[in-house]
Amino acid sequence: MSELSELDRAIYEWQLDVPGFGESGQRKVRSATALVSRIGGLGGPLAFQLAAAGIGKLILAHGGNLRQDDLNRQILMRWDGLDKPRVESAAKTLANFNPNVEVEIVNANVSEGNAADLVARADVVFDCAPLFEERFLMNRECIGQGKPLIDCAMYNLEGHVFPIVAGRTPCLACLFPETPPHWKRRFPVIGAVSALVANVGVMEGLKLLAGFGESNIGKMIHLDSSSMEMRKIKVQRRPDCSVCGPLK
Repeated sequence: MSELSELDRAIYEWQLDVPGFGESGQRKVRSATALVSRIGGLGGPLAFQLAAAGIGKLILAHGGNLRQDDLNRQILMRWDGLDKPRVESAAKTLANFNPNVEVEIVNANVSEGNAADLVARADVVFDCAPLFEERFLMNRECIGQGKPLIDCAMYNLEGHVFPIVAGRTPCLACLFPETPPHWKRRFPVIGAVSALVANVGVMEGLKLLAGFGESNIGKMIHLDSSSMEMRKIKVQRRPDCSVCGPLK
């Protein structure tokens, strides 16, 4: 784990004062690599806050070009990036914001062909994909490789964050044994709700990386922005889970 440079101390000076975090926590975050799957309305602000916190490296995986209907929520994007790869716009925005964070871009969504390799190169994985197929893939690989996973999702005015640690918590397949019926790729979304969920996800990831605060592993944090209520739901492991059941 590398020591903090004078530049690090200058940039992150205020958060070094956070009780339980300090220089030790900053060194752990600075030495870590985070994989963020999808950098849209949820993954974009999540990646932005990881960069603000001084993560050492970000691997951003998201295929496809930017569209006009992305711009109400995808804060790493810019108007001049329309019809160009989203990951390129994201990398430029992050470089302008914090050039001291290494950013690797992957112009492809997580798939059977790349999931194992992408997860292997990360210390923590943030799942912000809208499709359950991708989320199940990352869950499987994180459980198999022993990597912490922060599953983040939202729909309409609600969202959830579910921190998962192999061998210690239930996994995403315990919570969703199958893809929920009638799930659609397009769903109602306000950008502020996505960002709210993203920030909760970042905090859960930082606490796991740096070992401070109270982690909520094994619990689903549910947010309802219509009433501004938050509750924590303990998730039970399913003994017959095809992904984490064999680890028991």
